[in-house]
Amino acid sequence: MLGLGTGFYGVGGETYFGGEWFPSDESSLEAWWRNKVGITLKSGTENVSQWADQSGNGHHMLQADTGEQPAYNITTGALTFDPTSDTQNLALLDGPGATYDPTSIELGGTFVIGIKMNPAAVSTVPLGSNADPSEMIKIQTSSTIRLKNDSSGNKDFTLDSGATTDDSYWVIARDSGGDTTLHKDGVANPSSAISVPGTFDIDAIGVRRTDLNPFNGTIKEIVIFKNVEDEDFHDLVANINDRLSGL
Repeated sequence: MLGLGTGFYGVGGETYFGGEWFPSDESSLEAWWRNKVGITLKSGTENVSQWADQSGNGHHMLQADTGEQPAYNITTGALTFDPTSDTQNLALLDGPGATYDPTSIELGGTFVIGIKMNPAAVSTVPLGSNADPSEMIKIQTSSTIRLKNDSSGNKDFTLDSGATTDDSYWVIARDSGGDTTLHKDGVANPSSAISVPGTFDIDAIGVRRTDLNPFNGTIKEIVIFKNVEDEDFHDLVANINDRLSGL
């Protein structure tokens, strides 16, 4: 079952009435795994075999193993990752029908990442790398989100309030100086930025290094922007927060 979105007006089938902002309005859009759009289900099941990238860059996520396919909720558009029976995850394809490519998304400069998710456990990775020994984003504890790559090591963001396992939307933004902010439900959390240098490789949703720290919970949408101009950060972060708050 291919493409649960409707129509063909713009990316993902939307018509642009009323000046509503979409990630596809930005030239810096790198990947967009969009809520309720681009979902392919394995025949006869509610299991997701592919989540197609809506950015136009072909960063499609695939899982051929039925036992490792996340489940899909057609009403909410949420993908459920349940690692109790198997390591459920999606891995990157570089273009339709291409073979697995572990290095297609590299974030070496400025970037902004938005995620709408509802984690059910800590020590899990919603967005990471199978090719690189370091994960991108890890729900480290109930109060800590960890960013990590080979250059920066562990960089922990300790929340001022709330929990990492809340049903929330998150925005992570790194400027040209390497200063990185974490926003939870539209609020910088913690209130100060942390320096996180280095390049991040992303090639999987729901796991890192194939079987480590499998994600437990639901994900509705992930969007990634790269090479963002510093002067665009404030408006971009605000727009992503606004979009994700409505999912």
